[in-house]
Amino acid sequence: MTLEITSSSNKHIKHIKSLQRKKYRDKYNEFVIEGLRIVEHGLENDAEISTIYYTNKIYCMLQKRNFFEKIKKKNIALYKINDKILKEISNTENSQGIVGIVKKKSFDLQDIINKEEFFLIVLDRLQDPGNVGTIIRTADAAGAEGIIAAKGTVDIYNSKTIRATMGSVFTMPVVYEDDILKTISILRNKGADIISTTLDTEKYHHEVKYGKKNVIIIGNEGNGICGELIEKSNIKIKIPLIGNAESLNASVASGIVMYEIVRQKMNSEN
Repeated sequence: MTLEITSSSNKHIKHIKSLQRKKYRDKYNEFVIEGLRIVEHGLENDAEISTIYYTNKIYCMLQKRNFFEKIKKKNIALYKINDKILKEISNTENSQGIVGIVKKKSFDLQDIINKEEFFLIVLDRLQDPGNVGTIIRTADAAGAEGIIAAKGTVDIYNSKTIRATMGSVFTMPVVYEDDILKTISILRNKGADIISTTLDTEKYHHEVKYGKKNVIIIGNEGNGICGELIEKSNIKIKIPLIGNAESLNASVASGIVMYEIVRQKMNSEN
């Protein structure tokens, strides 16, 4: 059953507005998604979507895609809203007219690192939402088991990060760790190779033979990887810079290293 909301002062609208701020996302353990593609991706991947808001703008498209039939089987509250309210709760300039509220999933790092093989990405204080979202999406595509976000990393449930993940927020486990040095020590004790990119090394990323347990550290956009993490890394690599650019974007660099590990794994299986 669809209910209609016409007032901005409605408690549901106040609630979704509050989720634009991290402290309320943490308080309610929820985040906002926007756009038909990501809402459908969430439904397909059993995301715990509690509420969906839509406008007349997208109603016909939802009918054509049997959207209402799909959510009948799920316990999702459905509200019709007007364009004025949509503008107040939307974080995009040209909203499609559909917004959802999703419960966060919690993940246990131990469940990941107890495997015989794993491939993890550590985000060392990354601040750009687009970079973080793209890294999550790339890690998902590359078959990584998860992301570890060190203290100081941007909230992955930020609306810009969510958009950049292109739906991978539902399928890629992300664990926040306050004591990243302790976490790295635990990973080393599990037999993982800790991999850092740094100019202070002779080896290029493709010259290293990677093992079955790999942890790639991606450094802060302005300052790179912190010195203590580089010291704890047993594999230090660099990426060739042939032209005049002094460095690579963090998400691009991470993708290059990830896919070298993927390439070697695929070659070993053939």
